[in-house]
Amino acid sequence: MDARVKEVVERSERIVFFGGAGVSTESNIPDFRSESGLYQAVSQYGKSPETMLSHSFFMNNMETFFDYYKNNLIYREAEPNKAHIALARLEEKGKLTAVVTQNIDGLHQKAGSKKVYELHGSVLRNYCMECGAFYDLDYIMDEAHCSGNVPKCQACGGVVKPDVVLYEEALDEDVISGAVHAISQADTLIVGGTSLVVYPAAGLIQYFRGKDLILINKSQTQYDSKATLVINDSIGKVLGDGKE
Repeated sequence: MDARVKEVVERSERIVFFGGAGVSTESNIPDFRSESGLYQAVSQYGKSPETMLSHSFFMNNMETFFDYYKNNLIYREAEPNKAHIALARLEEKGKLTAVVTQNIDGLHQKAGSKKVYELHGSVLRNYCMECGAFYDLDYIMDEAHCSGNVPKCQACGGVVKPDVVLYEEALDEDVISGAVHAISQADTLIVGGTSLVVYPAAGLIQYFRGKDLILINKSQTQYDSKATLVINDSIGKVLGDGKE
């Protein structure tokens, strides 16, 4: 771990981590706008990711939605990286009280984190829109359970929708409430792998009333001037154990 971050961590008792796509890119999951990101995958569809991943597009073009979704948002081979592992260890030590993430890949939990607020949901959870039956990721990816690309419920035949917050959909109130409470009670907030431009998620850091705000991102953010420590580097490198 970077010595400057380690110094803050050692004097902190209630750390919250707020993370974005940059945390997952180090596990080879592309973000929206990088060279291998979602914007590069739309040429065959002729629409932006915001359109493809909107509620209205989902409701009106389910076949195309699931084709795009399964081919561009699902990375079953992805494993937790140094950042995920470091955060899980901080929780084990009683230093970290919560992870608030904009990511939908479940890698924080896979690394061992217990208290995770997933602002945008998770690809690992899927529910029937008719009866509410739960299905895991393997189920919706199995063609045997699909009509074309669209996964169908074994119980009632309804469409199985990923528990992912699409554009035009509201964030889960319980998740937001939990995240706000955790951030407002923290003495240190570490923000990593996010440019803090996606709202309402980015606005959550305004609830922080603690002493140390650490921003770790490869590029500058609009909140840099408010931070006690800014590090423009890879999140895994900064939080990791330094071993290659």
